[in-house]
Amino acid sequence: MELLPGACEDAAVRHSLAGRAESPVQARLLALLRDEGPLSKAQLADGLQVSRTTVGAEVARLAELGLALEAGPAASRGGRRSTLVDLSPDIRFAGIAIGATGLSVGVTDGRLGALAVRHRECDITQGPEKVLALALETTREVMAEVGVGALSGAGVGVPGPVDFHRGVSVSPPIMPGWDGYPVRDAVSRDLGCPVVLDNDVNVLALGEQHAGVARAAKDFLFVKIGTGIGCGIVVDGELYRGVDGCAGDIGHIRVDDFGPTCACGNTGCLEALAGGAALARDATAAARSGRSDALAALLAEGSALTAADVGQAVSQGDPVAVQLVRDSGRRVGQVLASLVSFFNPGLIVIGGGVTGVGHALLAEIRGVTYRRSLPLATGNLPIVQSELGAEGGVIGAARMVSGAVYSSDPSRSA
Repeated sequence: MELLPGACEDAAVRHSLAGRAESPVQARLLALLRDEGPLSKAQLADGLQVSRTTVGAEVARLAELGLALEAGPAASRGGRRSTLVDLSPDIRFAGIAIGATGLSVGVTDGRLGALAVRHRECDITQGPEKVLALALETTREVMAEVGVGALSGAGVGVPGPVDFHRGVSVSPPIMPGWDGYPVRDAVSRDLGCPVVLDNDVNVLALGEQHAGVARAAKDFLFVKIGTGIGCGIVVDGELYRGVDGCAGDIGHIRVDDFGPTCACGNTGCLEALAGGAALARDATAAARSGRSDALAALLAEGSALTAADVGQAVSQGDPVAVQLVRDSGRRVGQVLASLVSFFNPGLIVIGGGVTGVGHALLAEIRGVTYRRSLPLATGNLPIVQSELGAEGGVIGAARMVSGAVYSSDPSRSA
């Protein structure tokens, strides 16, 4: 049995899929336990709209697979007391969130509660061998920290386009050497468990859906503003990837015909004007030209400026840094206004490292999006900042692979 269609899994990976749901009812049952906590057999029967006899049989089979168990008597609802069902305490997932300049790795339980998380600096341009070696080393460190000898599955997010079904990166603009690299299979062989790979913003959207401000949202956008810019799209509670997996790649929408050259090779892309690298570039130019004493002082302290330095200058009241942040927010807002008119989401969540530059960025994004969109589309549209931080990628990656392990449909991942 394959985890994902069209992939060539080796024998070890196929064997690792033995403990997974075998039927749609089992899959829905596991998802309910993951998302809503321990439930009685009566509650499961009501939620799944099946008989208690069916629930009992499916729970017994899931216990044999090591995925669920009976956890004692449930609270009485009148009449014969039902039995409480919970996920197996042995289920452990790893979430590996790789960014352009750092990575986060965590191990979760079956309900995706983070048991431990570690963050490491890295440079995605070093190539897949070095970056994945660091990611796997960190994963083993976290596993040792929480006393986990084996994983039920691992999810991986990377900052670039991904062929979801093949588990490989595809022509990622800021990831030289990663094109076509079999990330999923390499990680799966090393960890000895099923692995799912997706781009980082989709992973963050899933994390926000599971544990963040989007828990109650059925249709929302998650916009990541980091070194690059991307958008995760959730429609009716399901992540939308598009036909080839590149839906939401808003960083390469052209916003200025005569703008700077982007990492993708085109000119005037949103990412090239409003991403973290663009902020650092423009801040460096301002420092060297003498337009900003605060940025010049920060540049003198190190070899290069970063988006975080711009945020520090903003906190000092530097007008040039404030304007750079507002310009970035204005450009992002212009693109989001178009997306709002097209998609009509119920919520927009803004995340990523650049959000740390201060409130001015979010305020500008909100203002421009609201002004440029029709009142009907924005009258009940919150635009909020993610509160999960780096842990969102870990939780989202774990959520992604839990969807594959808990589902009888190999193509599912949420």
